[in-house]
Amino acid sequence: MADLFSSSEPESPPAETTGAPRPLADRLRPRALTDVIGQQHVLGPEAPLGAMLAAGTLSSLVFWGPPGVGKTTIARLLADETDLHFVQISAIFTGVPELRKVFDAAKVRRGNGQGTLLFVDEIHRFNKAQQDSFLPHMEDGTILLVGATTENPSFELNAALMSRAQVLVLNRLELSDLELLAQRAESELGHKLPLTGEARDALLEMADGDGRAALNLIEQLAAWRLDLPLDIAGLTGRLTRRAAQYDKSGDAHYNLISALHKSVRGSDPDAALYWLSRMLEGGEDPRYLARRITRMAIEDIGLADPQAQTHCLHAWETYERLGSPEGELALGQAVIYLSLAPKSNAGYAAYKAARAAAKQTGSEPPPKIIRNAPTQLMKDEGYGAGYEYDHDAEDAFSGQNYFPDGIKRGIYYHPVERGYERELKKRLDWFAKLRARRQDG
Repeated sequence: MADLFSSSEPESPPAETTGAPRPLADRLRPRALTDVIGQQHVLGPEAPLGAMLAAGTLSSLVFWGPPGVGKTTIARLLADETDLHFVQISAIFTGVPELRKVFDAAKVRRGNGQGTLLFVDEIHRFNKAQQDSFLPHMEDGTILLVGATTENPSFELNAALMSRAQVLVLNRLELSDLELLAQRAESELGHKLPLTGEARDALLEMADGDGRAALNLIEQLAAWRLDLPLDIAGLTGRLTRRAAQYDKSGDAHYNLISALHKSVRGSDPDAALYWLSRMLEGGEDPRYLARRITRMAIEDIGLADPQAQTHCLHAWETYERLGSPEGELALGQAVIYLSLAPKSNAGYAAYKAARAAAKQTGSEPPPKIIRNAPTQLMKDEGYGAGYEYDHDAEDAFSGQNYFPDGIKRGIYYHPVERGYERELKKRLDWFAKLRARRQDG
Protein backbone atom coordinates (compact mmCIF):
# COMPACT_ATOMS: atom_id res chain seq x y z
CA MET A 1 0.00 0.00 0.00
CA ALA A 2 3.02 2.31 0.05
CA ASP A 3 2.11 3.73 -3.34
CA LEU A 4 -1.06 5.16 -1.84
CA PHE A 5 0.87 7.65 0.25
CA SER A 6 2.54 10.66 -1.29
CA SER A 7 5.02 12.90 0.49
CA SER A 8 5.96 16.53 0.00
CA GLU A 9 8.19 15.69 -2.96
CA PRO A 10 6.78 16.42 -6.46
CA GLU A 11 4.11 13.95 -7.56
CA SER A 12 5.77 13.26 -10.91
CA PRO A 13 9.44 13.36 -11.92
CA PRO A 14 10.26 15.78 -14.72
CA ALA A 15 9.25 14.50 -18.14
CA GLU A 16 12.81 14.65 -19.40
CA THR A 17 13.93 12.09 -16.78
CA THR A 18 11.11 9.64 -17.39
CA GLY A 19 10.39 10.12 -21.07
CA ALA A 20 6.67 10.14 -20.26
CA PRO A 21 4.58 13.23 -21.06
CA ARG A 22 2.94 14.90 -18.08
CA PRO A 23 -0.80 15.61 -18.33
CA LEU A 24 -1.72 19.23 -18.86
CA ALA A 25 -3.53 19.37 -15.50
CA ASP A 26 -0.34 18.28 -13.74
CA ARG A 27 1.84 20.75 -15.64
CA LEU A 28 -0.47 23.61 -14.67
CA ARG A 29 -0.76 22.67 -11.01
CA PRO A 30 -0.28 25.91 -8.99
CA ARG A 31 3.04 26.32 -7.20
CA ALA A 32 1.75 28.86 -4.68
CA LEU A 33 -1.60 29.69 -3.09
CA THR A 34 -1.64 32.97 -5.00
CA ASP A 35 -1.74 30.95 -8.23
CA VAL A 36 -4.95 29.10 -7.26
CA ILE A 37 -7.88 30.07 -9.47
CA GLY A 38 -11.11 30.79 -7.64
CA GLN A 39 -11.87 30.09 -3.96
CA GLN A 40 -10.93 33.61 -2.86
CA HIS A 41 -13.69 33.39 -0.25
CA VAL A 42 -11.38 31.04 1.68
CA LEU A 43 -7.95 32.11 0.37
CA GLY A 44 -8.20 35.91 0.40
CA PRO A 45 -6.34 38.03 2.99
CA GLU A 46 -9.47 38.42 5.15
CA ALA A 47 -10.78 34.91 4.42
CA PRO A 48 -10.34 31.94 6.81
CA LEU A 49 -7.16 30.44 5.32
CA GLY A 50 -5.64 33.82 4.55
CA ALA A 51 -6.17 34.91 8.17
CA MET A 52 -4.77 31.64 9.55
CA LEU A 53 -1.61 31.86 7.47
CA ALA A 54 -1.11 35.53 8.34
CA ALA A 55 -1.36 34.63 12.04
CA GLY A 56 0.99 31.67 11.62
CA THR A 57 -1.57 29.20 12.93
CA LEU A 58 -3.30 26.51 10.92
CA SER A 59 -6.06 24.30 12.34
CA SER A 60 -7.35 20.99 11.06
CA LEU A 61 -9.70 21.48 8.12
CA VAL A 62 -12.33 19.75 6.04
CA PHE A 63 -12.72 20.95 2.45
CA TRP A 64 -16.26 20.37 1.19
CA GLY A 65 -16.85 20.90 -2.51
CA PRO A 66 -17.40 19.30 -5.91
CA PRO A 67 -14.62 17.57 -7.88
CA GLY A 68 -11.96 19.56 -9.68
CA VAL A 69 -12.07 22.78 -7.62
CA GLY A 70 -8.64 22.56 -5.97
CA LYS A 71 -9.07 20.63 -2.72
CA THR A 72 -5.90 18.53 -3.13
CA THR A 73 -3.87 21.40 -4.56
CA ILE A 74 -4.74 23.79 -1.73
CA ALA A 75 -3.89 21.14 0.88
CA ARG A 76 -0.48 20.53 -0.72
CA LEU A 77 0.26 24.25 -0.90
CA LEU A 78 -0.77 24.72 2.73
CA ALA A 79 1.88 22.17 3.70
CA ASP A 80 4.45 24.12 1.69
CA GLU A 81 3.44 27.42 3.29
CA THR A 82 3.71 26.00 6.83
CA ASP A 83 6.78 23.75 6.35
CA LEU A 84 4.75 20.65 7.18
CA HIS A 85 5.50 17.28 5.64
CA PHE A 86 2.69 16.46 3.21
CA VAL A 87 1.16 12.97 3.28
CA GLN A 88 -1.80 12.07 1.13
CA ILE A 89 -4.07 9.04 1.54
CA SER A 90 -7.40 8.02 0.05
CA ALA A 91 -10.16 6.69 2.28
CA ILE A 92 -11.19 4.38 -0.54
CA PHE A 93 -7.97 2.32 -0.37
CA THR A 94 -6.81 2.85 3.21
CA GLY A 95 -7.62 0.62 6.16
CA VAL A 96 -6.70 0.61 9.86
CA PRO A 97 -3.25 -1.06 9.37
CA GLU A 98 -2.23 1.61 6.83
CA LEU A 99 -3.50 4.38 9.11
CA ARG A 100 -1.35 3.05 11.95
CA LYS A 101 1.72 3.24 9.70
CA VAL A 102 0.88 6.83 8.80
CA PHE A 103 0.45 7.81 12.45
CA ASP A 104 3.65 6.03 13.51
CA ALA A 105 5.65 7.77 10.78
CA ALA A 106 4.16 11.13 11.80
CA LYS A 107 5.22 10.52 15.44
CA VAL A 108 8.80 9.82 14.34
CA ARG A 109 8.76 12.91 12.17
CA ARG A 110 7.43 14.98 15.05
CA GLY A 111 10.22 13.69 17.29
CA ASN A 112 12.67 15.00 14.71
CA GLY A 113 11.08 18.43 14.80
CA GLN A 114 8.75 18.35 11.75
CA GLY A 115 4.99 18.28 11.73
CA THR A 116 2.77 16.38 9.30
CA LEU A 117 -0.15 17.63 7.24
CA LEU A 118 -2.21 14.53 6.51
CA PHE A 119 -4.53 15.01 3.55
CA VAL A 120 -7.37 12.48 3.43
CA ASP A 121 -9.25 12.36 0.15
CA GLU A 122 -12.86 11.12 0.25
CA ILE A 123 -12.76 11.29 4.05
CA HIS A 124 -16.51 10.68 4.25
CA ARG A 125 -15.89 7.08 3.16
CA PHE A 126 -14.21 6.26 6.48
CA ASN A 127 -16.54 4.66 9.03
CA LYS A 128 -17.03 6.06 12.54
CA ALA A 129 -14.28 3.92 14.12
CA GLN A 130 -11.79 4.96 11.43
CA GLN A 131 -12.73 8.62 11.85
CA ASP A 132 -12.29 8.29 15.63
CA SER A 133 -8.77 6.96 15.12
CA PHE A 134 -7.66 10.44 13.97
CA LEU A 135 -8.78 12.20 17.16
CA PRO A 136 -5.89 11.51 19.58
CA HIS A 137 -3.31 12.31 16.91
CA MET A 138 -5.06 15.58 16.08
CA GLU A 139 -5.26 16.52 19.76
CA ASP A 140 -1.61 15.88 20.59
CA GLY A 141 -0.36 17.62 17.44
CA THR A 142 1.02 14.53 15.71
CA ILE A 143 -0.94 15.42 12.58
CA LEU A 144 -2.75 18.39 11.17
CA LEU A 145 -5.69 16.83 9.35
CA VAL A 146 -7.04 18.21 6.09
CA GLY A 147 -9.96 16.15 4.80
CA ALA A 148 -11.67 16.47 1.43
CA THR A 149 -15.24 15.44 0.70
CA THR A 150 -17.86 15.93 -1.96
CA GLU A 151 -20.61 15.03 0.53
CA ASN A 152 -22.18 17.14 3.26
CA PRO A 153 -19.90 16.76 6.32
CA SER A 154 -22.88 17.33 8.62
CA PHE A 155 -24.25 13.97 7.54
CA GLU A 156 -21.08 12.02 6.76
CA LEU A 157 -18.57 12.95 9.49
CA ASN A 158 -19.02 12.22 13.18
CA ALA A 159 -19.48 15.01 15.69
CA ALA A 160 -16.15 14.44 17.47
CA LEU A 161 -14.18 14.93 14.25
CA MET A 162 -16.30 17.91 13.20
CA SER A 163 -15.66 19.62 16.56
CA ARG A 164 -11.89 19.47 15.97
CA ALA A 165 -11.86 20.67 12.36
CA GLN A 166 -13.12 23.76 10.58
CA VAL A 167 -15.27 23.08 7.52
CA LEU A 168 -14.49 25.25 4.50
CA VAL A 169 -16.79 25.15 1.49
CA LEU A 170 -15.08 25.23 -1.92
CA ASN A 171 -17.27 26.33 -4.82
CA ARG A 172 -17.53 25.05 -8.37
CA LEU A 173 -15.48 27.22 -10.70
CA GLU A 174 -17.25 30.05 -12.52
CA LEU A 175 -16.96 30.46 -16.28
CA SER A 176 -14.60 33.39 -15.67
CA ASP A 177 -12.36 31.10 -13.60
CA LEU A 178 -12.38 28.47 -16.34
CA GLU A 179 -11.53 31.13 -18.93
CA LEU A 180 -8.48 32.12 -16.90
CA LEU A 181 -7.54 28.44 -16.71
CA ALA A 182 -7.92 28.16 -20.50
CA GLN A 183 -5.60 31.15 -20.95
CA ARG A 184 -2.96 29.48 -18.77
CA ALA A 185 -3.36 26.32 -20.83
CA GLU A 186 -2.82 28.29 -24.05
CA SER A 187 0.35 29.78 -22.59
CA GLU A 188 1.62 26.31 -21.65
CA LEU A 189 0.69 24.85 -25.05
CA GLY A 190 2.17 27.79 -26.95
CA HIS A 191 -0.88 28.48 -29.12
CA LYS A 192 -4.50 29.61 -28.97
CA LEU A 193 -7.27 27.06 -28.82
CA PRO A 194 -8.62 26.39 -32.34
CA LEU A 195 -12.19 27.43 -31.49
CA THR A 196 -14.62 30.15 -32.44
CA GLY A 197 -15.73 32.42 -29.60
CA GLU A 198 -19.02 30.59 -29.14
CA ALA A 199 -17.32 27.20 -29.29
CA ARG A 200 -14.80 28.34 -26.67
CA ASP A 201 -17.68 29.24 -24.30
CA ALA A 202 -19.32 25.91 -25.05
CA LEU A 203 -16.09 24.04 -24.23
CA LEU A 204 -15.87 25.71 -20.82
CA GLU A 205 -19.54 25.05 -20.12
CA MET A 206 -18.94 21.36 -20.85
CA ALA A 207 -16.60 21.24 -17.87
CA ASP A 208 -19.51 22.09 -15.54
CA GLY A 209 -17.38 24.02 -13.04
CA ASP A 210 -14.65 21.35 -12.83
CA GLY A 211 -11.16 22.73 -13.53
CA ARG A 212 -9.59 19.31 -14.03
CA ALA A 213 -12.31 18.38 -16.52
CA ALA A 214 -11.75 21.66 -18.39
CA LEU A 215 -8.02 20.99 -18.76
CA ASN A 216 -8.67 17.42 -19.90
CA LEU A 217 -11.06 18.70 -22.58
CA ILE A 218 -8.49 21.29 -23.68
CA GLU A 219 -5.82 18.61 -23.85
CA GLN A 220 -8.03 16.45 -26.08
CA LEU A 221 -8.67 19.44 -28.32
CA ALA A 222 -4.96 20.24 -28.56
CA ALA A 223 -4.17 16.65 -29.56
CA TRP A 224 -6.23 17.02 -32.76
CA ARG A 225 -3.77 19.60 -34.17
CA LEU A 226 -6.48 21.45 -36.10
CA ASP A 227 -5.62 24.03 -38.74
CA LEU A 228 -9.01 25.77 -38.73
CA PRO A 229 -11.09 26.75 -35.68
CA LEU A 230 -14.07 24.59 -34.78
CA ASP A 231 -17.55 26.03 -34.38
CA ILE A 232 -20.04 24.72 -31.80
CA ALA A 233 -21.35 21.99 -34.11
CA GLY A 234 -17.84 20.77 -34.85
CA LEU A 235 -16.89 20.82 -31.17
CA THR A 236 -19.97 19.01 -29.87
CA GLY A 237 -19.58 16.43 -32.60
CA ARG A 238 -16.18 15.49 -31.16
CA LEU A 239 -16.63 16.13 -27.43
CA THR A 240 -19.49 15.48 -25.03
CA ARG A 241 -20.54 17.45 -21.99
CA ARG A 242 -19.23 16.26 -18.65
CA ALA A 243 -21.91 14.28 -16.82
CA ALA A 244 -23.83 16.43 -14.34
CA GLN A 245 -22.89 15.97 -10.71
CA TYR A 246 -25.81 14.19 -9.09
CA ASP A 247 -25.94 11.49 -6.46
CA LYS A 248 -29.44 10.15 -5.86
CA SER A 249 -28.65 9.50 -2.21
CA GLY A 250 -26.33 12.44 -1.60
CA ASP A 251 -26.44 16.13 -0.82
CA ALA A 252 -27.25 17.18 -4.40
CA HIS A 253 -30.39 15.05 -4.28
CA TYR A 254 -31.76 16.90 -1.26
CA ASN A 255 -30.69 20.31 -2.53
CA LEU A 256 -32.44 19.84 -5.87
CA ILE A 257 -35.70 18.43 -4.48
CA SER A 258 -35.74 21.37 -2.06
CA ALA A 259 -35.24 23.75 -4.99
CA LEU A 260 -38.09 22.07 -6.91
CA HIS A 261 -40.44 22.19 -3.92
CA LYS A 262 -39.72 25.82 -3.11
CA SER A 263 -40.10 26.85 -6.77
CA VAL A 264 -43.54 25.26 -6.84
CA ARG A 265 -44.45 26.93 -3.53
CA GLY A 266 -43.18 30.22 -4.97
CA SER A 267 -45.49 29.91 -8.01
CA ASP A 268 -42.61 29.86 -10.53
CA PRO A 269 -43.39 27.18 -13.14
CA ASP A 270 -40.25 27.88 -15.18
CA ALA A 271 -37.91 27.39 -12.23
CA ALA A 272 -39.88 24.34 -11.12
CA LEU A 273 -39.59 22.75 -14.58
CA TYR A 274 -35.85 23.52 -14.60
CA TRP A 275 -35.21 21.73 -11.29
CA LEU A 276 -37.46 18.84 -12.27
CA SER A 277 -35.44 18.49 -15.48
CA ARG A 278 -32.14 18.70 -13.59
CA MET A 279 -33.19 15.78 -11.42
CA LEU A 280 -34.42 13.72 -14.36
CA GLU A 281 -31.21 14.43 -16.28
CA GLY A 282 -29.27 13.29 -13.22
CA GLY A 283 -31.03 9.92 -13.30
CA GLU A 284 -33.54 10.48 -10.50
CA ASP A 285 -36.34 7.90 -10.24
CA PRO A 286 -39.48 9.54 -11.72
CA ARG A 287 -41.59 7.62 -9.18
CA TYR A 288 -39.79 9.41 -6.37
CA LEU A 289 -40.56 12.70 -8.10
CA ALA A 290 -44.21 11.71 -8.58
CA ARG A 291 -44.50 11.00 -4.86
CA ARG A 292 -42.87 14.27 -3.86
CA ILE A 293 -44.97 16.27 -6.33
CA THR A 294 -48.13 14.77 -4.82
CA ARG A 295 -46.89 15.76 -1.38
CA MET A 296 -46.46 19.34 -2.63
CA ALA A 297 -50.12 19.38 -3.67
CA ILE A 298 -51.16 18.36 -0.16
CA GLU A 299 -48.75 20.58 1.73
CA ASP A 300 -48.74 23.81 -0.27
CA ILE A 301 -51.98 23.90 -2.30
CA GLY A 302 -54.29 21.89 -0.07
CA LEU A 303 -57.96 22.80 -0.23
CA ALA A 304 -57.29 26.04 -2.09
CA ASP A 305 -57.50 23.76 -5.14
CA PRO A 306 -58.78 20.26 -4.25
CA GLN A 307 -58.16 19.17 -7.86
CA ALA A 308 -54.41 19.62 -7.47
CA GLN A 309 -53.97 16.37 -5.57
CA THR A 310 -56.13 14.51 -8.11
CA HIS A 311 -54.10 16.03 -10.96
CA CYS A 312 -50.86 14.75 -9.38
CA LEU A 313 -52.25 11.27 -8.82
CA HIS A 314 -53.39 11.14 -12.46
CA ALA A 315 -49.92 12.29 -13.58
CA TRP A 316 -48.37 9.54 -11.43
CA GLU A 317 -50.71 6.95 -12.94
CA THR A 318 -49.95 8.25 -16.44
CA TYR A 319 -46.24 7.81 -15.82
CA GLU A 320 -46.81 4.24 -14.63
CA ARG A 321 -48.71 3.46 -17.83
CA LEU A 322 -46.38 5.22 -20.29
CA GLY A 323 -43.00 4.91 -18.56
CA SER A 324 -39.99 7.03 -19.55
CA PRO A 325 -39.53 9.31 -21.33
CA GLU A 326 -43.14 9.95 -22.42
CA GLY A 327 -44.61 9.65 -18.93
CA GLU A 328 -42.23 12.27 -17.58
CA LEU A 329 -44.18 14.89 -19.53
CA ALA A 330 -47.16 14.21 -17.25
CA LEU A 331 -44.97 14.99 -14.23
CA GLY A 332 -43.85 18.21 -15.91
CA GLN A 333 -47.44 19.25 -16.49
CA ALA A 334 -48.31 18.47 -12.88
CA VAL A 335 -45.45 20.73 -11.75
CA ILE A 336 -46.80 23.55 -13.95
CA TYR A 337 -50.32 23.04 -12.55
CA LEU A 338 -49.10 23.14 -8.95
CA SER A 339 -46.95 26.20 -9.57
CA LEU A 340 -49.91 28.18 -10.91
CA ALA A 341 -52.49 26.87 -8.44
CA PRO A 342 -53.68 29.04 -5.51
CA LYS A 343 -51.55 28.29 -2.45
CA SER A 344 -52.64 27.39 1.06
CA ASN A 345 -50.97 25.46 3.84
CA ALA A 346 -54.00 25.89 6.11
CA GLY A 347 -54.90 22.20 5.95
CA TYR A 348 -51.30 21.19 6.62
CA ALA A 349 -51.03 23.61 9.55
CA ALA A 350 -54.40 22.48 10.93
CA TYR A 351 -53.33 18.83 10.84
CA LYS A 352 -50.07 19.57 12.68
CA ALA A 353 -51.87 21.66 15.29
CA ALA A 354 -54.48 18.95 15.85
CA ARG A 355 -51.78 16.30 16.20
CA ALA A 356 -49.99 18.45 18.77
CA ALA A 357 -53.24 18.93 20.72
CA ALA A 358 -54.01 15.22 20.57
CA LYS A 359 -50.57 14.40 21.93
CA GLN A 360 -50.96 16.92 24.74
CA THR A 361 -54.43 15.82 25.88
CA GLY A 362 -53.51 12.15 26.00
CA SER A 363 -56.40 9.73 26.62
CA GLU A 364 -59.32 12.09 27.18
CA PRO A 365 -62.48 10.19 26.09
CA PRO A 366 -65.14 11.58 23.72
CA PRO A 367 -68.17 13.18 25.39
CA LYS A 368 -70.86 10.61 26.24
CA ILE A 369 -73.39 12.10 23.84
CA ILE A 370 -71.38 10.94 20.81
CA ARG A 371 -70.41 7.50 22.12
CA ASN A 372 -72.18 4.44 20.74
CA ALA A 373 -74.38 2.45 23.14
CA PRO A 374 -74.76 -1.07 21.72
CA THR A 375 -75.50 -2.60 25.18
CA GLN A 376 -77.98 -1.75 27.95
CA LEU A 377 -75.14 -1.20 30.40
CA MET A 378 -73.67 1.48 28.14
CA LYS A 379 -77.08 3.13 27.80
CA ASP A 380 -77.41 3.09 31.59
CA GLU A 381 -74.04 4.82 31.76
CA GLY A 382 -75.40 7.62 29.62
CA TYR A 383 -73.70 6.71 26.37
CA GLY A 384 -75.48 8.50 23.51
CA ALA A 385 -77.90 10.27 25.84
CA GLY A 386 -78.88 13.68 24.48
CA TYR A 387 -77.33 13.17 21.07
CA GLU A 388 -79.07 15.20 18.37
CA TYR A 389 -79.18 13.73 14.89
CA ASP A 390 -77.87 16.58 12.72
CA HIS A 391 -80.05 15.72 9.73
CA ASP A 392 -83.13 16.34 11.89
CA ALA A 393 -81.89 19.78 12.93
CA GLU A 394 -82.49 23.03 11.08
CA ASP A 395 -79.87 23.46 8.34
CA ALA A 396 -78.72 19.87 9.20
CA PHE A 397 -76.57 21.34 11.95
CA SER A 398 -77.11 20.72 15.66
CA GLY A 399 -74.14 22.72 16.96
CA GLN A 400 -73.28 20.15 19.64
CA ASN A 401 -69.83 19.87 21.24
CA TYR A 402 -67.75 17.04 19.86
CA PHE A 403 -64.57 17.72 21.84
CA PRO A 404 -63.82 15.90 25.13
CA ASP A 405 -65.67 17.29 28.14
CA GLY A 406 -63.65 19.85 30.05
CA ILE A 407 -61.35 20.69 27.14
CA LYS A 408 -61.53 24.08 25.51
CA ARG A 409 -62.68 23.87 21.93
CA GLY A 410 -59.69 23.91 19.60
CA ILE A 411 -59.56 25.95 16.41
CA TYR A 412 -56.94 24.50 14.09
CA TYR A 413 -58.15 25.17 10.57
CA HIS A 414 -57.75 28.75 9.34
CA PRO A 415 -58.58 28.80 5.61
CA VAL A 416 -57.09 31.51 3.43
CA GLU A 417 -58.91 33.91 1.11
CA ARG A 418 -57.54 32.17 -1.99
CA GLY A 419 -59.00 29.68 -4.42
CA TYR A 420 -61.62 27.22 -3.22
CA GLU A 421 -60.70 27.87 0.41
CA ARG A 422 -62.46 31.22 0.09
CA GLU A 423 -65.72 29.25 -0.13
CA LEU A 424 -64.69 26.95 2.70
CA LYS A 425 -64.00 29.98 4.89
CA LYS A 426 -67.54 31.24 4.28
CA ARG A 427 -68.94 27.86 5.37
CA LEU A 428 -66.66 27.71 8.40
CA ASP A 429 -67.71 31.19 9.53
CA TRP A 430 -71.37 30.34 8.99
CA PHE A 431 -71.17 27.16 11.06
CA ALA A 432 -69.31 29.05 13.81
CA LYS A 433 -72.16 31.58 14.06
CA LEU A 434 -74.81 28.83 14.11
CA ARG A 435 -72.87 26.89 16.75
CA ALA A 436 -72.57 29.93 19.01
CA ARG A 437 -76.28 30.74 18.60
CA ARG A 438 -77.50 27.20 19.32
CA GLN A 439 -75.14 26.54 22.22
CA ASP A 440 -76.22 29.85 23.81
CA GLY A 441 -79.87 28.94 23.26
